[in-house]
Amino acid sequence: MSSMRATVLWGSLTATLCLPLMSAVRADTFRAAHYDPKTDELVVTMIYGGTNPDHSFSIQWGKCQRLGEDGTLHQVAAQVLDDQWRDAARQDFTKTVRFTLASLHCRPAEVTLHTAPRFYYTLLIPTRSELAGGRSSSGDRHE
Repeated sequence: MSSMRATVLWGSLTATLCLPLMSAVRADTFRAAHYDPKTDELVVTMIYGGTNPDHSFSIQWGKCQRLGEDGTLHQVAAQVLDDQWRDAARQDFTKTVRFTLASLHCRPAEVTLHTAPRFYYTLLIPTRSELAGGRSSSGDRHE
């Protein structure tokens, strides 16, 4: 077999073997996220791939840190976890989930949600005293 033909055959074989892996590792991402001051929750719309729509999402909070010299603003990262993260990404699904902020004591806080190393969404969560005023906060999506 010629060298050129072997290279083309090897490239085709490699691409064929990698296609199922590429679809299986497609990451969850965010369509939208916002803070709901009436319920004190994050409302997050997830886009995810799988063989079924029955994925459940949970949140794992990082450590709260003070920002700035006056220390009034805080920063905290949170990982959004998919209970079926190994599900083959054969079809795209969308689900809106709600995460309570009742245990988030460091406020006001800049909360950054992560799903994968390059997908994140940042929101500003007000202090508890601002909740009575109905102040809402929107976020910024980054990929």
